[in-house]
Amino acid sequence: MSAQQKHRGAEAARPYGSPYHVPVLCQAVVEGLVTDPAGCYVDATIGGGGHAAALLNALAPQGRVIGIDRDPEALEAVRHRLGDAIAAGRLLLVQGNFADLETILNRLGVEQIDGVLLDLGVSSHQLDEALRGFSFQAAGPLDMRMDPTSPGPTAAQLLERWSAHELAEVLRRYGEERRAHKLARAICQARPITTTTELAEVVRRVVPAREATKTLARVFQALRIAVNDELQALERVLVAATRRVRPGGRLVVLSYHSLEDRRVKRFLRYGNLAGEPVRDFYGRLLRPWRPLTRRAIRPSDDEVEANPRARSARLRIAERIAEAVSETS
Repeated sequence: MSAQQKHRGAEAARPYGSPYHVPVLCQAVVEGLVTDPAGCYVDATIGGGGHAAALLNALAPQGRVIGIDRDPEALEAVRHRLGDAIAAGRLLLVQGNFADLETILNRLGVEQIDGVLLDLGVSSHQLDEALRGFSFQAAGPLDMRMDPTSPGPTAAQLLERWSAHELAEVLRRYGEERRAHKLARAICQARPITTTTELAEVVRRVVPAREATKTLARVFQALRIAVNDELQALERVLVAATRRVRPGGRLVVLSYHSLEDRRVKRFLRYGNLAGEPVRDFYGRLLRPWRPLTRRAIRPSDDEVEANPRARSARLRIAERIAEAVSETS
């Protein structure tokens, strides 16, 4: 890729960014997702509406987008931003969990769709809004729920409920944290912990100062994943997309850490959550998706410079195969 192409990639996101969120790899997402300009696409994590706005601009007037998000604040931002598209019937918003994709489509009377976009990150608004409790860099209540109106437990409530062993398992499994047991014991000894700053202070007492920031990122990631059941939701939506995306349609996934990316890569390669190849009598690999990205697409240096939160993004694109039979390999 030339320097000029990289610059164009970074510039492509600018018109679609907003104070709520700046979409990542916007041009690559739209180019990878749209196969029929008159089709129906699902933006299953609509966030601030940046990708959806770019997608609507790429579609024909009869093309439409179904936007899903758990966060009512995100949906309100999109209503304000894309009200004309909503009024024209080109954009339909649904508050919900993308794990329930099939239930949502059934409720809307939609049988098949032309593509699904999953942007698995946390929005800039969620990170910057201290009251949401997603970031150790802002003082606020230790909440972390994607839907703050849901009855589900907050991060603070889970920290109070878990044993040291259970907490260590969460930190190890979802944060890949090598000091999981040491951190879990310190956190449990310091309970009750109700704010982001209280949790951050405990972590900083346990780890060397030079490692504090990366450790805090892993701890907060682990808690957020657990609070929102994120990996299980991802697995459910991958299976649902397989049932609902038409042959020739696309699945586009933006992930931001290795736990997500490994699951996506494995599912697209083998067509199952176990990550085990299934072959027919002739040795041909049976799978419902054909990966179109041999390696994950990464943001250019220009885009990362303009939007540092894009640094960890990995984009994978796959096409639905009609007969779920691939080449011998």
